[in-house]
Amino acid sequence: MTSASTGPEAAVPARLSILDRSLAREGEHPGAALRDTVSFARQAEALGYHRFWVSEHHGVPGIAGSAPTVLASAVASATSRIRVGTGGVMLPNHQPLVVAEQFGVLESLFPGRIDMGLGRSVGFTDGIRKALRVGKDAADGFSEQITELLAYFDGTGPVHARPADGLRVPAFLLAVGSGAEIAAEHGLPLVIGAARDEQRMLDAIETYRATFRPGGQAPAPYVMVAVNVAVAGSAEEAARLQVPEAWSTAVSRTQGAFTPLAAPEDVLARTMTARERAAYDAARASQLHGTEDEMAAALAALTARTGAGELLLTLNTHDPADRLDSYRRLAHATGLVPGGDTAPEDSSAPRAFDPPAVSAPR
Repeated sequence: MTSASTGPEAAVPARLSILDRSLAREGEHPGAALRDTVSFARQAEALGYHRFWVSEHHGVPGIAGSAPTVLASAVASATSRIRVGTGGVMLPNHQPLVVAEQFGVLESLFPGRIDMGLGRSVGFTDGIRKALRVGKDAADGFSEQITELLAYFDGTGPVHARPADGLRVPAFLLAVGSGAEIAAEHGLPLVIGAARDEQRMLDAIETYRATFRPGGQAPAPYVMVAVNVAVAGSAEEAARLQVPEAWSTAVSRTQGAFTPLAAPEDVLARTMTARERAAYDAARASQLHGTEDEMAAALAALTARTGAGELLLTLNTHDPADRLDSYRRLAHATGLVPGGDTAPEDSSAPRAFDPPAVSAPR
């Protein structure tokens, strides 16, 4: 979807962040995708992006990111300023005590830089759920799992989680299904995707703000909108960058397996079945692409519609150089300042959610 090149309806949030899912590329070992993620994080930091998050997927052929806290540790080790976190740890797959311990270790090693993004998805096949020792209903107790997890940090858990006890690690909740209500119930920032059904997203955000309970980690409702964005010298070239991921998504919806990223020209040369074409077109419909000016305007308009305090950006394409060029162009277009700072904030915009600079005495 290409934005019109009209001027922005509102300023783009002062905070622009990145979600990298460590997607594999055709002909490469999955380990190469993990090493690429670490390298990309260093580049993102140099461009001035605020956060760099990694994700959790199990048993997916085209996605190497299966252990987000381990990968987050590698990313934090390779960087010095950018905030590092998970988008997210799928809590139903884990024991809250173990998750607290892992983030306690991360925060102890990299104080003031760690984010704990949490999701409620479980393995997507019976085999994966069996291997994870969880059932299809594992997410039913998600709210209770969050309560237990957060209790380990403030010392009110059933046992003491070392070294998490007493540390301040900001938690974010990824909206899936009733995620908006759960984020509001716990007073947590909400992360929600800008998908094809925008009205559903806007309704969820409205519900979140209306039912938000102060007293949690966030002092007020805070929304981070996740969106797939590609920027290039022309709208046509930007659209080309998103072809590989759209095709892999189409394959996952029609064949049940997310495939490694193929070169755009290889995808465009395919003769797709009607079902594949429909899934491919649906994946493309949720993507934004265009020139620098077009995407600055599109992101400003998205900010105006959602009231987001932050945008979580993603782009997965076949050539890492093309991806870096896209993020570099976007950083230029939106006023990010290399070195980890940002352009002056609009005082009318929602304030970015960050924890105190110091977690606890060491």
